[in-house]
Amino acid sequence: MSHTFDEVVATYRTFGHRHYGEDVTELQHALQCATFAQAAGEPAEVVAAALLHDYGHLCHALGEDIADHGIDARHEEIGYALLRETFTDGIADAARLHVAAKRYLCLRDPGYEGGLSDASRTSLHLQGGVMSEEEALAFEREPHFALAVRVRRYDDMGKVADMPTPDLEAFLPLLSSFVRQA
Repeated sequence: MSHTFDEVVATYRTFGHRHYGEDVTELQHALQCATFAQAAGEPAEVVAAALLHDYGHLCHALGEDIADHGIDARHEEIGYALLRETFTDGIADAARLHVAAKRYLCLRDPGYEGGLSDASRTSLHLQGGVMSEEEALAFEREPHFALAVRVRRYDDMGKVADMPTPDLEAFLPLLSSFVRQA
């Protein structure tokens, strides 16, 4: 199962108004993550991955407050399954690995966990908590682990209420450059 480029865009337009435990909508979060990455001078792949990493949140019907009910929707796996045939490996893997990157950073970066939002701390525990050393070593062998860690940093930043950003249309040419060629 996958989504075409047009279906991905339509999904953001249709469901982007949802919240997921933060003070921003899914679309605002995606646009903020991409805007922060772009402002930092990141390569286009990081910007595109930052925009799409949470796509799986838009594609489940479990509600906006599932973490408050002790449920992990595994949105990273949902997003990966839908993006992997449409977008390049790096983009799809960033979606798949950004949750693992949070768990990894909690192990490797002293103080990282303390800087997480309340919603991210709640979901961290549902997602397996801080990685073990063995898990971290396996994660470091993932081909796109460094990309996922970079995207994770922007994920943590993209939670600013009422932050102005470019609209989704401004990023569409960039996103389309990462569509797999048939």
